[in-house]
Amino acid sequence: MASHPDSSSMPRPVTTAGRDGLDAILARPHRAVLAFDFDGTLAPIVPDPEQARAHPDAVPALAALAPRVASVAVVTGRPAGVAVRYGGFAGVPGLDHLVVLGHYGAERWDAVSGTVRAPAPHPGVAAVRAELPGFLDGIGAWQGSWIEEKGRAVAVHTRRAQDPQAAFESLREPLARLAQKHGLIVEPGRMVLELRPPGMDKGVALREYVHDVGAGSVMYCGDDLGDLPAFAAVDKLRSDGVPGLLVCSGSTEVTELADRSDLVVDGPEGVVHLLTALATQLAS
Repeated sequence: MASHPDSSSMPRPVTTAGRDGLDAILARPHRAVLAFDFDGTLAPIVPDPEQARAHPDAVPALAALAPRVASVAVVTGRPAGVAVRYGGFAGVPGLDHLVVLGHYGAERWDAVSGTVRAPAPHPGVAAVRAELPGFLDGIGAWQGSWIEEKGRAVAVHTRRAQDPQAAFESLREPLARLAQKHGLIVEPGRMVLELRPPGMDKGVALREYVHDVGAGSVMYCGDDLGDLPAFAAVDKLRSDGVPGLLVCSGSTEVTELADRSDLVVDGPEGVVHLLTALATQLAS
Protein backbone atom coordinates (compact mmCIF):
# COMPACT_ATOMS: atom_id res chain seq x y z
CA MET A 1 0.00 0.00 0.00
CA ALA A 2 1.29 3.46 -0.86
CA SER A 3 2.34 5.76 1.93
CA HIS A 4 0.91 9.26 2.30
CA PRO A 5 3.50 11.22 4.27
CA ASP A 6 3.03 14.89 5.00
CA SER A 7 5.90 17.31 5.38
CA SER A 8 6.35 16.47 9.05
CA SER A 9 5.94 12.67 9.00
CA MET A 10 8.56 10.25 7.76
CA PRO A 11 7.15 7.11 6.15
CA ARG A 12 8.83 3.92 7.30
CA PRO A 13 9.94 1.32 4.77
CA VAL A 14 8.28 -2.08 5.01
CA THR A 15 11.55 -4.04 4.80
CA THR A 16 14.43 -4.35 7.24
CA ALA A 17 16.96 -3.47 4.52
CA GLY A 18 14.96 -0.38 3.61
CA ARG A 19 14.72 0.75 7.23
CA ASP A 20 18.47 0.28 7.59
CA GLY A 21 18.96 2.36 4.45
CA LEU A 22 16.75 5.18 5.67
CA ASP A 23 18.38 5.14 9.10
CA ALA A 24 21.84 5.41 7.50
CA ILE A 25 20.72 8.36 5.35
CA LEU A 26 19.32 10.17 8.38
CA ALA A 27 22.30 9.37 10.60
CA ARG A 28 25.00 10.37 8.07
CA PRO A 29 23.34 12.56 5.43
CA HIS A 30 26.68 14.03 4.35
CA ARG A 31 27.54 10.58 2.93
CA ALA A 32 24.18 9.91 1.24
CA VAL A 33 23.50 9.90 -2.50
CA LEU A 34 19.84 10.45 -3.37
CA ALA A 35 19.04 9.43 -6.95
CA PHE A 36 15.85 9.77 -8.96
CA ASP A 37 14.37 8.82 -12.28
CA PHE A 38 12.73 11.77 -14.05
CA ASP A 39 9.54 10.78 -15.93
CA GLY A 40 6.99 9.27 -13.59
CA THR A 41 9.11 10.01 -10.53
CA LEU A 42 9.96 13.71 -10.45
CA ALA A 43 7.63 14.53 -13.36
CA PRO A 44 4.08 13.23 -13.93
CA ILE A 45 3.59 11.01 -16.97
CA VAL A 46 1.83 12.93 -19.76
CA PRO A 47 0.57 11.83 -23.22
CA ASP A 48 3.24 13.92 -25.00
CA PRO A 49 6.71 13.44 -23.48
CA GLU A 50 7.80 16.81 -24.84
CA GLN A 51 5.28 18.39 -22.47
CA ALA A 52 6.65 16.61 -19.40
CA ARG A 53 7.75 18.93 -16.62
CA ALA A 54 8.87 18.34 -13.06
CA HIS A 55 6.15 18.42 -10.42
CA PRO A 56 5.89 22.10 -9.36
CA ASP A 57 7.07 21.28 -5.85
CA ALA A 58 9.87 18.90 -6.88
CA VAL A 59 12.64 21.43 -7.44
CA PRO A 60 11.95 23.36 -4.21
CA ALA A 61 11.93 20.05 -2.31
CA LEU A 62 15.23 18.98 -3.91
CA ALA A 63 16.77 22.38 -3.23
CA ALA A 64 15.81 22.14 0.44
CA LEU A 65 17.28 18.65 0.72
CA ALA A 66 20.36 18.77 -1.51
CA PRO A 67 22.60 20.93 0.72
CA ARG A 68 22.14 18.42 3.54
CA VAL A 69 23.34 15.33 1.64
CA ALA A 70 26.45 14.31 -0.31
CA SER A 71 24.79 14.48 -3.71
CA VAL A 72 21.51 14.48 -5.60
CA ALA A 73 21.44 12.76 -9.00
CA VAL A 74 18.79 12.46 -11.68
CA VAL A 75 19.26 9.24 -13.68
CA THR A 76 17.22 9.25 -16.88
CA GLY A 77 16.96 7.83 -20.36
CA ARG A 78 16.39 11.34 -21.69
CA PRO A 79 19.25 13.45 -23.01
CA ALA A 80 20.80 15.21 -20.03
CA GLY A 81 20.14 18.68 -21.44
CA VAL A 82 16.47 17.89 -22.04
CA ALA A 83 16.01 16.63 -18.49
CA VAL A 84 17.67 19.80 -17.19
CA ARG A 85 15.28 22.00 -19.21
CA TYR A 86 12.14 20.02 -18.44
CA GLY A 87 13.12 19.75 -14.80
CA GLY A 88 14.04 23.40 -14.39
CA PHE A 89 17.23 22.36 -12.59
CA ALA A 90 19.68 24.98 -13.89
CA GLY A 91 20.62 27.96 -11.76
CA VAL A 92 18.58 26.93 -8.72
CA PRO A 93 20.04 27.99 -5.36
CA GLY A 94 20.74 24.89 -3.30
CA LEU A 95 21.16 22.63 -6.34
CA ASP A 96 24.75 23.70 -7.00
CA HIS A 97 26.02 20.13 -7.06
CA LEU A 98 23.09 18.40 -8.75
CA VAL A 99 24.15 15.87 -11.39
CA VAL A 100 21.97 14.65 -14.26
CA LEU A 101 23.05 11.33 -15.75
CA GLY A 102 21.30 11.32 -19.13
CA HIS A 103 20.92 8.57 -21.69
CA TYR A 104 21.37 6.01 -18.92
CA GLY A 105 24.67 7.55 -17.87
CA ALA A 106 26.17 8.11 -21.32
CA GLU A 107 25.79 11.86 -20.75
CA ARG A 108 26.50 13.84 -17.61
CA TRP A 109 25.41 17.39 -16.73
CA ASP A 110 26.86 19.06 -13.64
CA ALA A 111 25.10 22.07 -12.16
CA VAL A 112 28.41 23.48 -10.96
CA SER A 113 29.68 23.83 -14.55
CA GLY A 114 26.38 23.87 -16.45
CA THR A 115 27.88 21.70 -19.18
CA VAL A 116 27.13 18.27 -20.63
CA ARG A 117 29.83 15.68 -21.21
CA ALA A 118 29.04 12.96 -23.74
CA PRO A 119 30.76 10.44 -26.06
CA ALA A 120 30.11 10.14 -29.80
CA PRO A 121 26.66 8.69 -30.64
CA HIS A 122 26.23 5.04 -31.64
CA PRO A 123 25.90 4.76 -35.47
CA GLY A 124 23.02 2.32 -35.14
CA VAL A 125 20.78 5.05 -33.74
CA ALA A 126 21.02 7.11 -36.92
CA ALA A 127 20.34 4.01 -39.02
CA VAL A 128 17.25 3.10 -37.00
CA ARG A 129 16.03 6.70 -37.06
CA ALA A 130 16.12 6.66 -40.87
CA GLU A 131 14.54 3.24 -41.22
CA LEU A 132 11.88 3.35 -38.52
CA PRO A 133 9.04 5.29 -40.26
CA GLY A 134 9.02 2.96 -43.26
CA PHE A 135 9.45 -0.04 -40.98
CA LEU A 136 6.36 0.85 -38.98
CA ASP A 137 4.40 1.54 -42.15
CA GLY A 138 5.42 -1.85 -43.49
CA ILE A 139 4.04 -3.74 -40.48
CA GLY A 140 0.89 -1.60 -40.23
CA ALA A 141 1.86 -0.33 -36.81
CA TRP A 142 0.98 3.35 -37.12
CA GLN A 143 -2.40 3.08 -35.36
CA GLY A 144 -1.75 5.82 -32.85
CA SER A 145 1.93 4.99 -32.30
CA TRP A 146 4.53 7.70 -32.85
CA ILE A 147 8.28 8.24 -32.79
CA GLU A 148 10.20 10.34 -30.27
CA GLU A 149 13.70 11.50 -31.20
CA LYS A 150 15.98 11.19 -28.18
CA GLY A 151 19.38 12.01 -29.65
CA ARG A 152 21.22 8.86 -28.58
CA ALA A 153 18.08 6.73 -28.78
CA VAL A 154 14.75 6.52 -30.60
CA ALA A 155 11.48 5.67 -28.88
CA VAL A 156 8.14 4.40 -30.19
CA HIS A 157 5.17 5.40 -28.03
CA THR A 158 1.79 3.65 -28.02
CA ARG A 159 -0.03 5.71 -25.36
CA ARG A 160 -2.16 7.48 -27.99
CA ALA A 161 -3.22 4.26 -29.73
CA GLN A 162 -6.81 3.06 -29.45
CA ASP A 163 -5.55 0.06 -27.47
CA PRO A 164 -2.16 1.19 -26.09
CA GLN A 165 -1.26 -2.13 -24.45
CA ALA A 166 -2.13 -4.20 -27.53
CA ALA A 167 -0.10 -1.88 -29.74
CA PHE A 168 2.79 -2.07 -27.28
CA GLU A 169 2.78 -5.88 -27.28
CA SER A 170 2.47 -6.12 -31.07
CA LEU A 171 5.54 -3.93 -31.57
CA ARG A 172 7.89 -5.57 -29.09
CA GLU A 173 9.14 -8.42 -31.27
CA PRO A 174 9.43 -6.47 -34.57
CA LEU A 175 11.28 -3.62 -32.90
CA ALA A 176 13.59 -6.07 -31.13
CA ARG A 177 14.54 -7.51 -34.55
CA LEU A 178 15.12 -4.03 -35.96
CA ALA A 179 17.24 -3.04 -32.98
CA GLN A 180 19.35 -6.19 -33.19
CA LYS A 181 19.98 -5.56 -36.89
CA HIS A 182 21.64 -2.26 -36.01
CA GLY A 183 23.45 -3.34 -32.85
CA LEU A 184 20.92 -1.80 -30.48
CA ILE A 185 18.62 -3.12 -27.74
CA VAL A 186 14.99 -2.41 -26.89
CA GLU A 187 14.15 -0.98 -23.47
CA PRO A 188 10.43 -1.36 -22.65
CA GLY A 189 8.70 1.25 -20.51
CA ARG A 190 5.26 2.63 -19.76
CA MET A 191 3.65 2.35 -23.22
CA VAL A 192 6.99 3.05 -24.88
CA LEU A 193 9.70 0.96 -26.52
CA GLU A 194 13.09 2.62 -26.70
CA LEU A 195 15.79 1.52 -29.14
CA ARG A 196 19.20 2.40 -27.71
CA PRO A 197 22.83 1.22 -27.58
CA PRO A 198 23.70 -1.66 -25.26
CA GLY A 199 26.14 -1.50 -22.39
CA MET A 200 24.64 1.30 -20.33
CA ASP A 201 21.65 1.23 -18.07
CA LYS A 202 20.54 3.04 -14.94
CA GLY A 203 22.15 0.38 -12.78
CA VAL A 204 25.58 0.86 -14.34
CA ALA A 205 25.19 4.65 -14.15
CA LEU A 206 24.08 4.61 -10.52
CA ARG A 207 26.70 2.14 -9.34
CA GLU A 208 29.56 4.06 -10.99
CA TYR A 209 28.33 7.37 -9.58
CA VAL A 210 27.95 6.01 -6.05
CA HIS A 211 31.50 4.65 -6.22
CA ASP A 212 32.82 7.96 -7.62
CA VAL A 213 31.23 9.89 -4.76
CA GLY A 214 32.32 7.36 -2.15
CA ALA A 215 28.79 7.26 -0.76
CA GLY A 216 28.03 5.63 2.55
CA SER A 217 24.34 5.18 1.73
CA VAL A 218 22.04 5.52 -1.27
CA MET A 219 18.37 6.04 -2.07
CA TYR A 220 16.93 5.40 -5.51
CA CYS A 221 13.41 6.40 -6.59
CA GLY A 222 11.90 5.08 -9.82
CA ASP A 223 8.64 4.09 -11.44
CA ASP A 224 9.28 2.01 -14.56
CA LEU A 225 10.89 -1.13 -15.95
CA GLY A 226 13.98 0.84 -16.93
CA ASP A 227 14.55 1.47 -13.22
CA LEU A 228 14.90 -2.23 -12.40
CA PRO A 229 18.67 -2.22 -13.14
CA ALA A 230 19.07 0.65 -10.67
CA PHE A 231 17.12 -1.35 -8.10
CA ALA A 232 19.46 -4.29 -8.75
CA ALA A 233 22.46 -1.97 -8.32
CA VAL A 234 21.18 -0.87 -4.91
CA ASP A 235 20.67 -4.52 -3.95
CA LYS A 236 24.30 -5.21 -4.93
CA LEU A 237 25.54 -2.18 -3.00
CA ARG A 238 23.62 -3.37 0.05
CA SER A 239 25.26 -6.78 -0.22
CA ASP A 240 28.61 -4.96 -0.33
CA GLY A 241 27.81 -3.12 2.90
CA VAL A 242 26.38 0.16 1.58
CA PRO A 243 22.90 0.68 3.11
CA GLY A 244 20.24 1.52 0.54
CA LEU A 245 16.59 2.49 0.24
CA LEU A 246 14.46 1.57 -2.78
CA VAL A 247 11.43 3.79 -3.39
CA CYS A 248 8.71 3.19 -5.98
CA SER A 249 6.79 6.11 -7.41
CA GLY A 250 3.66 4.01 -7.67
CA SER A 251 1.30 3.72 -10.62
CA THR A 252 -1.27 1.26 -11.91
CA GLU A 253 0.68 0.77 -15.16
CA VAL A 254 3.81 -0.88 -13.73
CA THR A 255 3.73 -3.07 -10.63
CA GLU A 256 7.11 -4.78 -10.86
CA LEU A 257 8.91 -2.01 -9.01
CA ALA A 258 6.37 -1.94 -6.19
CA ASP A 259 7.06 -5.62 -5.58
CA ARG A 260 10.80 -4.89 -5.32
CA SER A 261 10.56 -1.69 -3.26
CA ASP A 262 11.13 -0.94 0.39
CA LEU A 263 8.67 1.94 0.20
CA VAL A 264 5.89 2.83 -2.25
CA VAL A 265 4.60 6.39 -2.57
CA ASP A 266 1.83 7.85 -4.70
CA GLY A 267 3.58 9.00 -7.85
CA PRO A 268 5.58 12.23 -8.17
CA GLU A 269 3.46 13.94 -5.53
CA GLY A 270 4.35 11.18 -3.09
CA VAL A 271 8.02 11.54 -4.01
CA VAL A 272 7.80 15.28 -3.25
CA HIS A 273 6.20 14.53 0.13
CA LEU A 274 9.02 12.08 0.91
CA LEU A 275 11.70 14.62 -0.02
CA THR A 276 10.01 17.28 2.08
CA ALA A 277 9.80 14.92 5.04
CA LEU A 278 13.50 14.05 4.68
CA ALA A 279 14.50 17.71 4.48
CA THR A 280 12.35 18.56 7.50
CA GLN A 281 13.83 15.76 9.60
CA LEU A 282 17.42 16.57 8.60
CA ALA A 283 16.87 20.23 9.47
CA SER A 284 15.53 19.47 12.92
